[in-house]
Amino acid sequence: MSFARSIAFAFLLVVAGPVLAQEQPAKPAADPRPGVLRLLPADAVSEKEIEVSGRKLAYTATAGTLSLYEQSGELTAAIFYTAYVAKNAMPNRPITFVFNGGPGAASAFLHLGLVGPKIADFGTDGRDAAAARLRVNAETWLDFTDLVLIDPVGTGWSRPAKADGGNAFWGVRRDAESLAKTVALYLAKNGRLSSPKYLLGESYGGFRAAKLARALQREQGILVSGIVMVSPMLEGAFQFGGKNFALGAALYLPSLAATELERRGALNPQALADAERFAMTDYLTTLAGAAPQGESARVFYDRVAQLTGLPADALAKSRGFITDAQVKQLRAAEQKVVSQYDASFAIEDPFPESTSDRGVDPVLDGFVRALGGAFVAYARDDLGYKTDITYTLLASDISGKWEWQEGGGRRQASVVDDLRVLLALDPSFRLLVVHGFSDLVTPYGVSRYVLDHLPVGAPDRARLKLYRGGHMFYFDDGARRAFTADARSFYQREP
Repeated sequence: MSFARSIAFAFLLVVAGPVLAQEQPAKPAADPRPGVLRLLPADAVSEKEIEVSGRKLAYTATAGTLSLYEQSGELTAAIFYTAYVAKNAMPNRPITFVFNGGPGAASAFLHLGLVGPKIADFGTDGRDAAAARLRVNAETWLDFTDLVLIDPVGTGWSRPAKADGGNAFWGVRRDAESLAKTVALYLAKNGRLSSPKYLLGESYGGFRAAKLARALQREQGILVSGIVMVSPMLEGAFQFGGKNFALGAALYLPSLAATELERRGALNPQALADAERFAMTDYLTTLAGAAPQGESARVFYDRVAQLTGLPADALAKSRGFITDAQVKQLRAAEQKVVSQYDASFAIEDPFPESTSDRGVDPVLDGFVRALGGAFVAYARDDLGYKTDITYTLLASDISGKWEWQEGGGRRQASVVDDLRVLLALDPSFRLLVVHGFSDLVTPYGVSRYVLDHLPVGAPDRARLKLYRGGHMFYFDDGARRAFTADARSFYQREP
């Protein structure tokens, strides 16, 4: 999920032309899957029950794989997925395809943090990896949609058929095309082509969702009813080095201001609105112009310091632009380091003598790493899926190998045009974008800017919701419940 290491949270099928989903060819008994794929077991299917909204909900759980093939019939990859399908449901029950980002993140984050029938509990303080255990999720999204959680090639238990075959899946276009194939395969094999279809993606997964929706339209003739983006990356220009220019810095500032307001117990709609107004007026114009001098400089840097909790003299040295090194020093007096994924969360700094970022993030490298082991145990003990293949929660090397194919680099990567087309082509298509206030990796100001600049008429179908917390705000029970309630309304198509 890190966008510096990997963006916090992908795959592709290489073909000579568009190919509709088709059933997996019969596999001769004497011709087992090649290489590591032979270690993948048969699909595990089990019948389960959970109590949600005061009623018993029976559902079928499937942990298994879908195989992708070249036009020549050669197997290229096995895609691991987990599906939860309610029994005796209405014919128009929606189905949601879920994935994380990275690129290089498995779906365990959203699976065990938000939507699944079991979620991870990290102890009394909510941050203790050693205390991690699974508990029933009474707010599982299975209450209002069936779920299919997908791990891209190189993550989870999804693997290419050839040891060196991963690069064929690691790129913006290839990722969208192979995921479109995977989604179409699942729908066809399970008789769900007529169901309302939704996509849920986190971080790079939000970017992926828009690209996937367009690929499904173009190559599979499948339209999605809506997309939910959690802490998404939408514009590479703001994501990669965006804080180094005035507009990007102004869109970043409100998240840091919200963090400081919360630390002081002063976070409320009016205080945040004031911070947002300052960011897009005085702060933006001052950064865009010549450096302030004299008394005006003192007033300006003091104001930014008050909003962010950063020292005014350090801000003056950087002309008001906020660096990662400065953020690291937010709690330096307490010898603590904050997380870029949630600036409200700090731990004891393992390198207090260093003034630069040493690459250890309290959230990404901290408690969330326990999700990998938790999912392996859950898959084995609850779902009956047992394999000797290592479960890859975060494959950091994939990010460095990613082919952006967007005008030459990742800073040109954007889904704005995709969103415009999706909203224009289908008048019933809807978009829900959600963020945590204190996320410094994908600050909510960027999403607000993107949504505010969509064509007239789109705002009624493209909404932004904010919650306390950071990039993975849903690990807070209160934020998760609030988000789930908003998601339920979104699926029920309420305003």
